[in-house]
Amino acid sequence: MRSKSPNRVYENVSIIDIAEEGKGVGKTDDLVLFVEKAVPGDVVDVEVYRKKKKFGEGKIKELKTPSQHRTLPFCEHFGTCGGCKWQHMTYDAQLQFKQKAVHDALTRLAKLEVDHMLPIVPSPQDRYYRNKLEFTFSDKRWLYDGENREDEQLNMNALGFHIPGRFDKILDVNHCYLQADPSNQLRNSINNFAKQNGISYYGIKAHTGSLRNLIIRTSTTGELMVIVVFAFASQEEIDLLMNFINKDFPQITSLLYILNHKKNDTIFDQDVLVWRGPEYIHEEMNGIKFRIGPKSFYQTNSIQALKLYEITRDFAGFKGDELVYDLYTGAGTIANFVAGSVREVVGVEYVPSAIEDAKINSGINNITNTKFYAGDMKDVLNAEFIAEHGKPDVVITDPPRAGMHADVVARLMEMEAPKVVYVSCNAATQARDLLVLKEKYNVTKIQPVDMFPHTQHVENVVLLELRG
Repeated sequence: MRSKSPNRVYENVSIIDIAEEGKGVGKTDDLVLFVEKAVPGDVVDVEVYRKKKKFGEGKIKELKTPSQHRTLPFCEHFGTCGGCKWQHMTYDAQLQFKQKAVHDALTRLAKLEVDHMLPIVPSPQDRYYRNKLEFTFSDKRWLYDGENREDEQLNMNALGFHIPGRFDKILDVNHCYLQADPSNQLRNSINNFAKQNGISYYGIKAHTGSLRNLIIRTSTTGELMVIVVFAFASQEEIDLLMNFINKDFPQITSLLYILNHKKNDTIFDQDVLVWRGPEYIHEEMNGIKFRIGPKSFYQTNSIQALKLYEITRDFAGFKGDELVYDLYTGAGTIANFVAGSVREVVGVEYVPSAIEDAKINSGINNITNTKFYAGDMKDVLNAEFIAEHGKPDVVITDPPRAGMHADVVARLMEMEAPKVVYVSCNAATQARDLLVLKEKYNVTKIQPVDMFPHTQHVENVVLLELRG
């Protein structure tokens, strides 16, 4: 079964499953193998480049028998970029394996019976579905096979995405299928203009250069936000590039820039400067407007976000007189979405700027039955808070990938709200929390939702009902 190679090769390995990070899973007599770009149903020879006692990581040396789930990737950057790791798998198969991932997490980790789990909701669009992309400028372009780093004719500047596992190398992206036009035209035009005019690109090691990041936000209302993040640019360079963007892309409704001299790319502590238009765009959902600023959080798949929130609202089964707690409320999207169906919504979120967005979103929609509070969830959600606002009839919780803090789960157990709707982007941490909550609650509905086609990520909505 093994042949000689600098790395050990296992021959004729059947790929039987897919792992959480998107790699195919195969088994030999003594190892579980996690194989890059392998699809369940493949039979492959695997070259193992990292081996531990009970498992190995490898890549396909030879594809002996292709899986029925295989398809040709549609993006020229597939395999290098790392953004859409499942493009080599049919969309129907992706949905099947996402459904299985949720099933496995809830049965194995939460010890739940999930026969009543509903079929995953597919994304209406599997391309151009994102409303936000962030690109990075770099003076260290990723070189393709055949390119010579010593070639003085090579332009080493790049505008695109990080190469997986490399903090210092950027793939110069030609066409990305994640965000609709004019995203590609914007990125390519800005990239070409900067190169032609000798504007320097940021170097992460030397911490020098003029151009750092490009953020593009689109919306279903047709509004368009572009944010250019400069590092150590002269005012002349800023004026040159911003005037070019302003002139060539009149459809931009909010043109902004930031000067970031820090050694990290986060913009949350940076001043935003307006070149043209307001400092925000709008998204609309079921007649409710949401104001989105450069630092706002908003679900990146707008169309599927509506479906996710409709499921959340429907699971809660509102009658109109409920007090609702919306935990990890973000910019108050769910809170404002359900406000018209209930008596009052109390939202809590860690990020103060998000809470300000939530209040603004209530204001511009004339929603008067919401209250929002900023602070660490485990500290805010205490006995005094519940005494002040009342015991909720329904709790909606949509935590980050790490799930809820143990103290928050404990507080939910004490609070004993009749219903909890748990929205999660990580079925494993959701299952960990459900393992505790099921001591008092029955899991009565489970609905996976695909927000991110061609990736392994999946959202899951669970309804918990308090046992009498």
